[in-house]
Amino acid sequence: MIVKRFYDERLAQASFMVGCPGSGEAIVIDPSRIVEPYLEAAAAEGLRITGVTETHIHADYVSGSRELGATTGATIYLSDEGDADWKYGYANDPNVRLVKDGDEIRTGAVRLVVRHTPGHTPEHISFVLYDESASEEPLGAFTGDFIFVGDVGRPDLLERAANIKGTMEKGARVLYNSLRKFVEYPDHLILWPGHGAGSACGKSLGGVPVTSLGYEKRSGWAFQTAGEQDFVEEVLAGQPEPPKYFAHMKRINKEGPPILGAISIPPRKQTDELMRLLDAGATIFDMRPAGEAAAGLIPGTINVPFEKSFTTWAGWFAPYDAPIYLISENETEVLEAVKALATIGIDQVGAWFGHEVVDEHQKSRDLATIGQMQAREAKERLDAGEVTIVDVRGASEYEEGHIPGSIHVPLGYLADRADSIPKDKPVVFQCYAGGRSSIGASLWVKLGNPPPLNFVGGFEEYEAQGLEVETGSGKEPVHA
Repeated sequence: MIVKRFYDERLAQASFMVGCPGSGEAIVIDPSRIVEPYLEAAAAEGLRITGVTETHIHADYVSGSRELGATTGATIYLSDEGDADWKYGYANDPNVRLVKDGDEIRTGAVRLVVRHTPGHTPEHISFVLYDESASEEPLGAFTGDFIFVGDVGRPDLLERAANIKGTMEKGARVLYNSLRKFVEYPDHLILWPGHGAGSACGKSLGGVPVTSLGYEKRSGWAFQTAGEQDFVEEVLAGQPEPPKYFAHMKRINKEGPPILGAISIPPRKQTDELMRLLDAGATIFDMRPAGEAAAGLIPGTINVPFEKSFTTWAGWFAPYDAPIYLISENETEVLEAVKALATIGIDQVGAWFGHEVVDEHQKSRDLATIGQMQAREAKERLDAGEVTIVDVRGASEYEEGHIPGSIHVPLGYLADRADSIPKDKPVVFQCYAGGRSSIGASLWVKLGNPPPLNFVGGFEEYEAQGLEVETGSGKEPVHA
């Protein structure tokens, strides 16, 4: 038997291929929409992908099940659990087979047993893996967003991201009972979760790729609570803000993602087209490093560096009903960005522009300069009443510790709550280490405000300097 893990660092998302060399067949679990890695891995092992499945209707990325099924002709196995609101819109496609608790998916000596594990979502299923050529005992389980390393799937997304009211507490109680049933499996059961550290599908996911049921029972907080009510309170507390694009993902994955096919590089355009798009209010992402953009930013663009968090923050700010545009260094970077955007359903990348447009723009219009500030200067100027510090971290981060006198607006909600920020003095954006605050600074300019300052060292530097820290919700919290 072959088990191969694929991992998207930008989405902290894991998918898996299980193959049986004896039969020459493989099954892919929770695939991404970019299917080439699965095709290449199967070919390298001499396998043919005959089955594709997923643990649930995902909220954080576009599922690749339909894409991979269309590419390979594989059977797609989808959950038939949950009520009528949680049925797949493409369930009647000719290559789709619906599965319920207790059903089996086979390929040679490999057997996957479907277990209904609701709580994160009503239709969520996990797959218990048996290698019948070696043992009658289960080897492991692909748990999707059910059990993570050190955490469990959050049950609040349906309410907080998809706006389905009254589902948070109910989902938490269902999740509690799902966990209590699952512990009946032996402690040696290997668990392969669908996400790692950095995913917004939980609050404290571990960074290692695999765990065991026995280890989680002994160390995972979800198995240590005193009872159901304690579990409900704990699992709902401190969850990170779900990106706005999560609601779009639920809809896309439920209805059936469009078949993507081959990905191509959008056309490269010149400065005059950039000017036209700026005047029309288009969404343009400047993917240069934060320091370069701070030294000369085209007002109206949003600086989201092409780094690990690019997909998340582009998803927060990109429209789903209009093209977006990129400022990039080269075609290679553009192609990777287009692929990354496609994983969250942003398929309309209208064009891209080279870095030269920044200098050419300056010939006819001013660039914005984002000043950089360090911890002690920020503290002194705040105490003197000379600046307003806006902390753009998440709510749980802010409550754990923040600069006294700062106000809180999570970065994803900045455009919605910009009017609540005082503008009678210079604004300083601050996060943990300067990354999110630099994005916020560029967005602030796009919203029509004078260039702000960026607290480049962030709260990390502030704490390291031993400066005063306040805990709790603090002064004038601004939550969306």
